[in-house]
Amino acid sequence: MLNTLFFYASKIIWALLSPATLIYLLLMLGIALVYCRKIDLAKILLGAAAVLLTLIAILPLGLWLASPLENRFPANPQLPDNIDGIILLGGAIDPLKSYIWNQPEFGDAADRYIAFIELAKNYPDAELIFTGGAGSLLDQEYKEADVALYFLESMGIERSRLEMERDSRNTYENAVNSKALVKPRPGENWILVTSATHMPRSMGVFCQQDWAVIPYPVDHATSPGRQMRLSFNLAENLAALNYHAREWAGLLAYFVSGKTTAFLPGQCS
Repeated sequence: MLNTLFFYASKIIWALLSPATLIYLLLMLGIALVYCRKIDLAKILLGAAAVLLTLIAILPLGLWLASPLENRFPANPQLPDNIDGIILLGGAIDPLKSYIWNQPEFGDAADRYIAFIELAKNYPDAELIFTGGAGSLLDQEYKEADVALYFLESMGIERSRLEMERDSRNTYENAVNSKALVKPRPGENWILVTSATHMPRSMGVFCQQDWAVIPYPVDHATSPGRQMRLSFNLAENLAALNYHAREWAGLLAYFVSGKTTAFLPGQCS
């Protein structure tokens, strides 16, 4: 019950407090104040919204937020010769669109699947687990795991190697449900594949569950050394700010609720 309340609360609160929503509310309140003839206050709110939109359009604020998350764990880490299992976190396929179009519909995180397939072929004896159900509030009947199974089999991954966890709705449930499914033993080497910005929160949850996985971050958003380049791209920059601010909000929510033991998790101790 508590996990369900956390899931719904996190979705609703973020929908109200995301950067895009807050700027929208500033604009709407400013316009309402104009009609109410509160011109001075309206000017303040509308001016603040204009300044924020200008800064977002010019500065890559979202990428600045992403950078410390992506640099938390090294890309292409040195892996041991023996790998017992590989975990792929869902979030790259849109289950509803896949159902509508009758084919896998990927988003921006498709690198997760590419890396998982490559690792699965490099370690043919490793156990494989996909974890991901539906993160949507309204469309829980459409599960990413069902689409993922079809896609992974079409890419040559044998069904006998795959464990498909299809009930998790968020990162916390990914870790809890996966551990219950595969029951990893102490000393085993398991690789965790997810997006680089999502890796700190993921590692925090797996470590809190006493599962010392090896982070394998992919799907990087930033380009180190080029973060100060300015441009004018409001739509792209606002989307990036929304996306990466959400990850920081998730880190805070998971830490405060006890789902991780650190605000910015690192390697398992």
